[in-house]
Amino acid sequence: MTISRSRRATTTAAALALAAAPFTTLVTPTTALAAPHTQPDVVELAGDLADQELEWGACDFSAYGEAANEALNSVPGAACATVTVPRDWHNPGDGHTITVEVSRTATSTGNPARQGIAFVNPGGPGGEGLVWSPAMAQSSPVLAEAYDFIGFDPRDVGRNTPLECQVEVDPTFTAAQQNKALVDGCLDNPLTPFITTEQTVYDMDLVRALLGEDKASVVGYSYGTWLGSWYGNTFPANTHRLLLDSATDVSAKTLEGTWDLQPHSRDRQFEQLLLPYMARNPELFYMGEDPVAIRQAWERAGGTRDFFGGMIAQTFILPAMYNTSEYVTAGMGVRIFAYFQYLEDQTPQENLDAFVTELLAQPELSEANRAFVRGAHARAQAELSQTAGVQTVEAAFEAIRCQDGQWSQSEGYWDSWLAKLQKKAPFIAPMMSTPACAYWPAQAEMPKTKNKTAPATLIVQSELDAATAYEGAVKAAKTRPNTSMISVDNEGSHGVYPYQTTCVDDQVEAFMLTGAIPTEAVCEAKPLPEDTRTYPAGASLGGNGKLKVKTVPKEVREANAFVRSLLSEQAGETTP
Repeated sequence: MTISRSRRATTTAAALALAAAPFTTLVTPTTALAAPHTQPDVVELAGDLADQELEWGACDFSAYGEAANEALNSVPGAACATVTVPRDWHNPGDGHTITVEVSRTATSTGNPARQGIAFVNPGGPGGEGLVWSPAMAQSSPVLAEAYDFIGFDPRDVGRNTPLECQVEVDPTFTAAQQNKALVDGCLDNPLTPFITTEQTVYDMDLVRALLGEDKASVVGYSYGTWLGSWYGNTFPANTHRLLLDSATDVSAKTLEGTWDLQPHSRDRQFEQLLLPYMARNPELFYMGEDPVAIRQAWERAGGTRDFFGGMIAQTFILPAMYNTSEYVTAGMGVRIFAYFQYLEDQTPQENLDAFVTELLAQPELSEANRAFVRGAHARAQAELSQTAGVQTVEAAFEAIRCQDGQWSQSEGYWDSWLAKLQKKAPFIAPMMSTPACAYWPAQAEMPKTKNKTAPATLIVQSELDAATAYEGAVKAAKTRPNTSMISVDNEGSHGVYPYQTTCVDDQVEAFMLTGAIPTEAVCEAKPLPEDTRTYPAGASLGGNGKLKVKTVPKEVREANAFVRSLLSEQAGETTP
């Protein structure tokens, strides 16, 4: 999950008065979709498309390296296909279609306890999910025995035709002005109204029908929890179980509340988990044993108020905070910036290169840490290389989160929100602006969850998650029917399962295999890198403090690390 800006159109933060022109109203479903309180029939809606024969073949995962490509394709039944879907499920007979790339596994074949298929989505919005079917099967062999996983690139994401907007980019624009320009450019694209979660869940249910499955489960991370909930609310009779990992507030009508909380959750993790971690390891970071002093050194260097500091925070530090295995990287980034000599006679690109050279020179970084840094470096270089003029921007992220329910359009609301952040979230506040969603007309709204038909749901949430705030997950768990929750105390990672502790994994797997309700609501976090035990952070969630790490084969540990890297990569690509 992310905050406010297009990954390819970013400028400085400031507020701007909202456009005076009125917004359009929500699209009203036509009679093509189901009437209230009835479940849609995608086979009837899809017409001839429901008879298409999918041509399955080998998947191309070579972007992850040849070794990974070979390993992923070795998963039993791993295959990919192209599915043709209506461009608009509100008017499926208009003759317009688009394609969606899907992948599958067949690891549960022959198991009498087979549970069916499970869609996997890594978040975003707009995260590429094709690789996730074999990746999930490798990282969770227990679930793979019972489920065939389905990965997919949602419409206009990844290998599908992208949602591209022609956007005026001007270095003199404020961030709010640039966001408004993004909206204007995207609303000129005729594809834009159809890039919503509502449309995607119909695509998913057509895939289910084409596979001949009566029901489907969903394993969703981050925004994938919103997608999974929308699927379950729309197609309750077709939904088996929902595993919502690092949850948005799926009880809400829009994603606005989830993003309103995000600056606070990021400040909280920075202040309560990362800085104390650095202070506990002075021999690693050389910034003393006082977290307050470390914060002061960061702020004396300019912090996120400084252009260069903001770029380092959004590109290197925040994405590293999404996965606590990258805490050495995050801490090194804080230290190097605090003492970095920014040279005014060099270009920002040259100063960035110097920063990265120093970061990569740290001997404590693992090869995985270095790969993370190189990826972050490439994204920062792309941001700095932007030039003025009309540019092509991929905007599925903004289109989906903005069109899934109407965000506030009040100029006063956003001015007040930004002013409060200066006091409540000073680490993140300088990077914030009026979001694009304040200017964007919505196209749909999350359907209500029905008490009698709500599918069995399990939420798994880190206490100090920097992307999807703990408060949102708690609210969802309390208000969504037929829902349980496992909290991981003192943990900050975004994306929990597989966690490789008995408390988390055994309970998640029991739920997915049998529907069993968790007996332990709070699990303890694993120690951070270089720590020999788990240290308390944030509030106490009331767990027993016990930690039992599961022993798993080397190949499963490696697969789990690959899944973590995929989630970290997704975070890096969409962090503002």
